[in-house]
Amino acid sequence: MANILQYFRNLQLKSIKKECFRFNRNILYNFGYSANAFFKRNYSGDCDEKDNCAVVLHGIKDLRIELRPFPKFKDHEVLLQMEVVGICGSDVQYYDHGRVGSFVLTKPMVIGHEASATVIKCGKDVKNLKPGDKVAVEPQINCGKCHFCETGRYHLCQDLFFCATPPHDGNLTTYWAHDARFCYKLPQNVDLEQGALMEPLAVSVHSCKRANITSGDTVLILGAGPIGLVSLMTARAYGAQTIVITDITNFKLHKADEMGADCAVKVAGLNEDEMMNLLLKALKGKRPRVTIYACSDESVLKTAIKLTESGGKVVLVGNPTNSPVPIPIDECVSREIDILGSFRYMNDYPTAIDLVSCGKVDPKEMVTHHFKMEDAVEAFEMASGKTEKFVKILIHANPNWTSKC
Repeated sequence: MANILQYFRNLQLKSIKKECFRFNRNILYNFGYSANAFFKRNYSGDCDEKDNCAVVLHGIKDLRIELRPFPKFKDHEVLLQMEVVGICGSDVQYYDHGRVGSFVLTKPMVIGHEASATVIKCGKDVKNLKPGDKVAVEPQINCGKCHFCETGRYHLCQDLFFCATPPHDGNLTTYWAHDARFCYKLPQNVDLEQGALMEPLAVSVHSCKRANITSGDTVLILGAGPIGLVSLMTARAYGAQTIVITDITNFKLHKADEMGADCAVKVAGLNEDEMMNLLLKALKGKRPRVTIYACSDESVLKTAIKLTESGGKVVLVGNPTNSPVPIPIDECVSREIDILGSFRYMNDYPTAIDLVSCGKVDPKEMVTHHFKMEDAVEAFEMASGKTEKFVKILIHANPNWTSKC
C-alpha cells in the first residue's frame, strides 16, 4: 500500500501538497485494490494522524476525492468521525455553476454541510460531550462578538463560518474538527441518518417559527424538494390543518402524498392565471394564511403573494434563480401581506431533534438514495441530473457502512 501512496504523490502537480493527492479509483483497481479497501485502510478512530479522505470541488462539475491533512482540534472543539452527509441543493448549485448567489468558488473546496458524526476526542474545555457520542453537526460558527450574536440572531453574524460556503471548506470528510457548541448529542432513538437530516429540518423549523404557524392554519408550500417536504412535516407538527404543496415532477408529488399532504398539485407548464385557479380549487376556496416559497422559480413568487389571504405571510426559504424579481407591491400594501426572509436557522437544532425524538417528524421518509463516500461523484451526477426519480441523497462517510437493502 505504501508503494501505491507514493505512486499517487509522484503524480501530483507541484502546487498541490503531497498529502492532498487526487484519488483515482481506476489506478487503485490496476494495483489490485478496491476503492472501499483504500478507504478502510486509511480509517481508524484510534489514530491521531491517519489519512483524511475528503470530497473536494475544484470547479464546475469537477469533483474529486482527495486526501486532506488530518484535522487539529482546539480546546473548545471536538474531533469528529464523520458518518452521514446529505447532498443539499446549494451543494448541487456549486457543482453545476460554481456559485450560489454572491458566494463564488475561487479555489478547491471540500463540499458538504448536512452532517452527523461520532465524537472521537474532546478539547479540554468541552463539557457537553464525550468520546463515543453521536451528534448532529450544525455547520455554522459565529463570532460571538457582533451585534447580531449579542442579540441572539447569530445566524446573521457578519463574520460567520459556514461549511461549504466559499472560502470555507465543508465536512464531507473522514474526520472533521468542529466547535462543540454546535454539536448536538442525539437521543438513543434518533439514528445517524436522521442526525444528518437535522440540518434541512432546522431550516424548516426556523421558517415555520418565522411564520408563526399554529393550530388550524392553512399552509401552501411551493416546491416539493427536500426543504418543501420537511416544511410539510414541520408545519403539520406545528398544528397546520390543511397543507397543499406544489411541484413540477410527479415523483416528488407522490412523495408529498406519502408524507401527508392534503393535496399535491402539479404546476408544470401553467401560466399565472391557470396556476391561481388550480390552487384555489385545491385549497377549496380557502386562501392560505401562510405560503412557504421553497423553490427557485421566480415566476411563482407573484402567485404566492396573490394567493395568500389578507393579513397573511409569505415566507421566502428558497432563492430565486434570477434576481431581482418583480413583485406586486400593491397587493402587499393593500392587503397587508408580510414577506419574510428565512435564512438557515438559529437555535433550531434542539427543536428539530425533539420533533424527531418524540415521533412527530421523520425526515428519513424523503430519503431515496444512499451512496458510499467513494461513490460521491456518482451521487452528485445523479443530483445534478435532476431526474424525477430522487428526492434526498445521503452519502456515508464511514467506510464501514453497509446498505440495509
